[in-house]
Amino acid sequence: MRKLNALSGSLAGAHISGTVGAYIFIIAVTCSYYVAIAPLLLGHTDLGWHLAAGDLIRSQGSVPAHDIWSFTAGDKRWYNLSWLWDILASLLFREGGFTALMLATIFLGGLIAGCLAAICLASKATPLSTCIAVIFACILYPTFAVPDVFLAASPNIATLFFCVIFYGACLSPRHLWLVPTSMVLWVNMHGGFVLGFFIVGVFVAVALLRRDATALRAYSLIMLACAAATLANPLGWHVYEGVLSTLGHFVQQYITEWQPYLTTMTAPQSIPTCAYMILFVVLELTNRAAIPAEPRLLSWCFLLLGFLQLRYLSIFFLFSTLPVALHLSDLRWPVVKHSVNESLLGAAGLSVLCLLPFLYWHAVPEKPGLPPIYPESELAYLERHFPHAHLLNHWNYGGFLIFRNRGAIPVFVDGRAATTYPDTLLRDYFDLITWDVDEAAWKRVLQKYDIDTVLWPKAHAQLASFLVGKEKWTQVFSGDVANIYVKEP
Repeated sequence: MRKLNALSGSLAGAHISGTVGAYIFIIAVTCSYYVAIAPLLLGHTDLGWHLAAGDLIRSQGSVPAHDIWSFTAGDKRWYNLSWLWDILASLLFREGGFTALMLATIFLGGLIAGCLAAICLASKATPLSTCIAVIFACILYPTFAVPDVFLAASPNIATLFFCVIFYGACLSPRHLWLVPTSMVLWVNMHGGFVLGFFIVGVFVAVALLRRDATALRAYSLIMLACAAATLANPLGWHVYEGVLSTLGHFVQQYITEWQPYLTTMTAPQSIPTCAYMILFVVLELTNRAAIPAEPRLLSWCFLLLGFLQLRYLSIFFLFSTLPVALHLSDLRWPVVKHSVNESLLGAAGLSVLCLLPFLYWHAVPEKPGLPPIYPESELAYLERHFPHAHLLNHWNYGGFLIFRNRGAIPVFVDGRAATTYPDTLLRDYFDLITWDVDEAAWKRVLQKYDIDTVLWPKAHAQLASFLVGKEKWTQVFSGDVANIYVKEP
């Protein structure tokens, strides 16, 4: 009996050791990758206006109902669905600049990896299978579609994090209290909170199909609690109006992350992504591992949704880690079937963690800042020579102009899209972005909004031919990324 107890104790110790080693290895490897791509984490084009919004909310002590940085929004209500994230980002930026934002993003990425590892290990996946599945998913979901970085200093990271929290809590009934608690934060950080209802809804549907009255009652009550939790925000029930103003809106067809994956995939960037998706499909169709129905349904749903709209593929990578890990654990390959040396896993992870400072020193500039895709010198020229410009700016520059200029030179449009601007303004703007200049559309917009200055990418040479050659405007400045055109008096 003593020998049996000793054997049980040693096996439990080995399991704990293996678990700890897997956590260390997974977090170390994923965070190393995030440090290596750290400059990309500041590349979200909406980061500027989020920081400005956080400063504005903190200064006036409330969430503004109308825009103050443009001359085109009019009296349309501004639905700031990310006000809490904006405040937190603003505070981080005040205390530590872009470095603090970057480090916080890397920390959240490591936290997501740790949560996924916990979900897989709690479901009895082997440590090595967990390492393979989580690391592959956490490397792929942030940058599977450059220039869209889904692990970035933006409110999108909140949605990814809370998706994982909902996923793990619903798989473990004793942690269901985390779901409505998390919803209170999620609804104030990003409009993606509605995905929480879809996640819980899948668990409700499976319980209904199984005729599991206990689970059905528990998940139904959780969904009702989530609905109540969403009202804990400054907008009240109007938060749903803000979400509906973006879902299915015509603007989505012009924004990369809302476009179908097949129209945006490029080689060789798409090769690892496609390989992982093929691996998932093959394992799902050929292996007979005992995997809960809910993770499989969620993985397949977001895989199919990802082909319709690019942004959902990042969530597919996260949800698919559990099915992939369990499939790999079920294979008869010795390399994944047998336990690896747990101490070696942990030692390897610690070694990688020790190298992180050197990797950071090599990959990150001494003073990190916004990537060189914004018109820094161009804005400086405008501020010096045309401080009262009635400006038509490119969409991608709007958030940057708000961040640097705070409305001193009001913007024409920015990434807040339908949550701030009327549809007529947005339709007028998107008539302008064709590569071949639509002369009638440009003339109409320039006259309708009394535009006297245009800030537009240099790459659009056809616009220069139209404005300078035909409309007799003057190109007064050519910067690193954009040209400035001014209307002759």
